[in-house]
Amino acid sequence: MALYEIETNAHVMIAWANDQAAAEAVARENYPEDQLKRVAKRPRDVWVISKRMLGIDGSLEPCDKARDCLSRAKGDKVHAIRLYMQDTGSDLHEAQRAVETNMSLGW
Repeated sequence: MALYEIETNAHVMIAWANDQAAAEAVARENYPEDQLKRVAKRPRDVWVISKRMLGIDGSLEPCDKARDCLSRAKGDKVHAIRLYMQDTGSDLHEAQRAVETNMSLGW
């Protein structure tokens, strides 16, 4: 099996499939309302996401404060953002970025 990147109008999926047709079937099965835009076979058995493309520079590491706020909020992102703003004095944009980045880093 190969690793496929499947892009629809609303999602990007990564899936193992025997061939391109099977990869397309994964998208149709899981998101039948989406329109298929692109299917690409990945050249290796690994999926890489560019931090720069996501707007995360090299100095950004998991933030203990944001993770603590997520824990106290029991995973509720909006509540965690409010807690982060209250604890650090950050503005909404800064707090949202810290909390969402830490969610994407595997909180």
